[in-house]
Amino acid sequence: MYRSFFEMERMPFVRDVPMQELYESPAMSEALGRLAYAADRQLFAVITAEAGCGKSTLLRRFSGSLSKDEYLFLYLSDSKLTPRWFYKSMLDQLGIESKFYRGDAKRQLQKEVEIIRGVQKKKVVCILDEAHLLEKKTIEEFRFLLNYRFDSMSPMALILAGQTELWDKLRLQRYAAVRQQGHGQRIVQRIDINCVLSHFDRAETEKYILSHLVYAGGRQDIFTDRALDDIYKESTGIPRRINRICEKSLMYASQQGKRLIDEHLVRYIIEHEMLGGDV
Repeated sequence: MYRSFFEMERMPFVRDVPMQELYESPAMSEALGRLAYAADRQLFAVITAEAGCGKSTLLRRFSGSLSKDEYLFLYLSDSKLTPRWFYKSMLDQLGIESKFYRGDAKRQLQKEVEIIRGVQKKKVVCILDEAHLLEKKTIEEFRFLLNYRFDSMSPMALILAGQTELWDKLRLQRYAAVRQQGHGQRIVQRIDINCVLSHFDRAETEKYILSHLVYAGGRQDIFTDRALDDIYKESTGIPRRINRICEKSLMYASQQGKRLIDEHLVRYIIEHEMLGGDV
C-alpha cells in the first residue's frame, strides 16, 4: 500500500475526506454564498455541474453550514420519484404519515410547512438532487411549491441540483410551467439563482492536489510540475478524474520504488491504467 511507502497518515484521494479539509475553489465559495442567500431569502435555485465536478461536495458543505436552530433541511435523491412519492418523501422526513392521494398530501405538506415557519420559526430548505433524471410530471409539481405563499413569501427554499443537462430540460417548452408564473399572470422567470460548478483551471488543480496531500500528512512535493501539467490536461480539471489519476500514480510509484512522480510516470498511468470511462 502506497500510504506507508510515502509515510502518509491518511489516504489522500478518497471520498470520505472531512469537509473542512477539502479544497474550496473560488467557484465553490461563490456557490456556497449564493445558496446561503437562497436559503435565507427562501428562493428557487438551480445547481448544475458535469459529473465529477463537485456537486455532491457542494451540497454536503451547504447542508452542513445550515444552523439546525434556524433551518429545517429536506433532501431528496431518487431518479424514479413520482409526484405522489415526492410529497410522501418530504412528509416522511417531517415525521408525518402521508395521505394516499396526491392532492391530500399536498395540503398536508402545506400545513406542516406553515407550522414549521409560523410556530417553530424555522426556514425550510428542500434539495432535490439528481434532478436531471426526473420525469416531466415530477418537475412540474414544483408549480405547487413555487406558487403558494406564506405571509407573502415563498414557503421554502427550493434547490434543484443535477448534471448540466438539467438546464436543457428546464429550457424545453414543456417545462415552461416551472420557469413561468401560472394562473394567467404575466410571464416571469421563477428561477432566482443559478449556480454552475466549472472545471478547475491549472492553478486550482495544483491547489486541489496539494490540499489532499496536506490532509494525508505526507510530503507535498511528490508530484513534479510537469506531472501536474499532465494530470490537469488529462483530467480537464474535473476533481473525480484528478483523484483517480493521482491514486493510480501513487500506487504505481510505490510499486516501482519511486518517491517522486514525474510526467513520464503520469503518462504511463494515463496510457495503460485509465481504461475507458475510468477517467
